[in-house]
Amino acid sequence: MAKKKKYERTVLVGAENERVKDIANESYLQTVFRRFRRHHLAVVSLAILALLGGAALLAPLIAPYDPDEIVGTFSGAPCKEFWLGTDQIGRDVLSRLLYAMRISLLVGIMATFISTVIGVILGLIAGYFGGVADMIIMRFTDMVMSFPYILLVLVAAAVFKPGLWNIILILGFVDWPGIARLVRGNVLNLRETNFIKGNIVAGMPLRHILFSEILPNTVAPILVYATSVLALSMLDEAALSFLGQGVQPPTASLGNMLNGAQSLTVLTKQPWLWIPPGLLIVLLVMSINFIGDALRDALDPNSRR
Repeated sequence: MAKKKKYERTVLVGAENERVKDIANESYLQTVFRRFRRHHLAVVSLAILALLGGAALLAPLIAPYDPDEIVGTFSGAPCKEFWLGTDQIGRDVLSRLLYAMRISLLVGIMATFISTVIGVILGLIAGYFGGVADMIIMRFTDMVMSFPYILLVLVAAAVFKPGLWNIILILGFVDWPGIARLVRGNVLNLRETNFIKGNIVAGMPLRHILFSEILPNTVAPILVYATSVLALSMLDEAALSFLGQGVQPPTASLGNMLNGAQSLTVLTKQPWLWIPPGLLIVLLVMSINFIGDALRDALDPNSRR
């Protein structure tokens, strides 16, 4: 019995040593993937997001009807022909949901892209050059962040004509301050490292230092923060469209599909008009947030897991 236990311990130690060797020899991307897989909620969220994103992308192929075509009775209940029923003017709810996801994801992705580009550029300039440039950029950033966020978005949406691209631009130009501050802080730390000072002494061009040396070492926190901006942008679009200041009918978005839920009759007697878009918003935002949390842990260089 003692020999058997000793043998089992030897096997376990050998297996552990092999695992340590494999971890030591794996690349950075393999390490990130291994850490990400430990977050089971994030893996499930990624699958859900891929499924919903694929359905939105293939909406013209899989939608049973044209999203703007009147095909049934007004506010028809779900049936074999219309799985999720019809809306107040007889359009198929399922078809509009598929197209609405495209719009909401487009708004979130494009607004995140615009805010990330602006924030990264301003953060790089402020962090690397410092001095007057840093003071001007950071004071302007503080001024933008001092306004109540939702009030700033609502005022901008009221000033400009409501529409898809106006909402994308408004959200893109409002969400950048957080990324700018994040990038600036990372650049301030990286600027004092030996490899950056070595590049400066070697006479490397500024473009190379900023975009080939500093920026790649700042991508991880930017990527994690961008996931939260993506989720926030989708929620903002839904809120603005719900209030009539966002994407305008007949174009379908998850927010303006919820607009009919302001009626007590719809809330109590026609749940198929508001529960599906509401659930999709919750699923998309929660999936993106879980993925962001997992990426934060997976990209953390100090993580030992």
